[in-house]
Amino acid sequence: MYGGFWDNLRNAFRHSNNSLYKIMAINILVFFVMVIMRVFFTFSGAGNIYDGLRGLLMMPADLSVFIVRPWSILTYMFFHEGLFHILFNMLFLYWFGLIVDQYLGSRKLANLYILGGIAGAVLYVVMYNISPYFEEVLPMAKMLGASAGVYAIVVGAATLAPNTTFQLILLGPVKIKYIAIFYVVIAFVNSAGSNAGGELAHLGGAALGFFYIIQLRKGNDWGRPIQAIGIFFEKLLEKKPSVKVSYRKKKTYSTTEKYTSEKNSSKTNVSGSGTAPTQEEIDLILDKIADKGYDGLSKEEKRKLFEFSKK
Repeated sequence: MYGGFWDNLRNAFRHSNNSLYKIMAINILVFFVMVIMRVFFTFSGAGNIYDGLRGLLMMPADLSVFIVRPWSILTYMFFHEGLFHILFNMLFLYWFGLIVDQYLGSRKLANLYILGGIAGAVLYVVMYNISPYFEEVLPMAKMLGASAGVYAIVVGAATLAPNTTFQLILLGPVKIKYIAIFYVVIAFVNSAGSNAGGELAHLGGAALGFFYIIQLRKGNDWGRPIQAIGIFFEKLLEKKPSVKVSYRKKKTYSTTEKYTSEKNSSKTNVSGSGTAPTQEEIDLILDKIADKGYDGLSKEEKRKLFEFSKK
């Protein structure tokens, strides 16, 4: 992260390694663009144009419709219509996303969000097509919102650092594992209610968030294809620096200078290498936890602890 919240959000696309702010920025931009279009087309008497565009972005439950709109499995997770819907989704994404970013980094946070959204859409479509309960509403059913991806982030964070606490109004400090459990239970209870499709997507995202972290600890990153696509587009859109050709006279070194240069280079490479944490380092980290608590660890110490836990 580069600065304060608003600065990071405003400059989300100018910096790298800040997927959290990019995801939030896309959701907010799409929200305001669609709100403006809805007002404009409604007042101009062309509300059907907005409805058509809205339908293209939403995730349909009917497979025959999805086949001709395959992009909707991605677009739906960046599209909101209600102010409170996007507000609460972005708040939860930010709070829990900071934890995921701290442990796993920016790319894996993006993997988790997108895979959670896809998992939520898959469970939604499967249940609507196999359950008799949804038979009558299947042709009209469509879904929108970032909730499935957000649930993946929430449960992923709770799986990574279950004892991290949030200060909640009226309740005080609450461990995030209990917050995650509470919201998953609520989603399950409401999965047969008026927002059944959304709640099913929440459950799909939550399950993905849990199993993604479990598999990551075993060395299996389910998000590699997502990450590869992201890197490809980053390189594609990356500004190429202008190449300036100049001639530089080759510098000669004495034997002593060359030895000193190579020695310094060797030291730099050793200190900068990403070697696995040793048992001695882990023991020191555990002593620090006992003395100052988990929140007293630095970001690097938390990363080392997580890497060691995967062994």
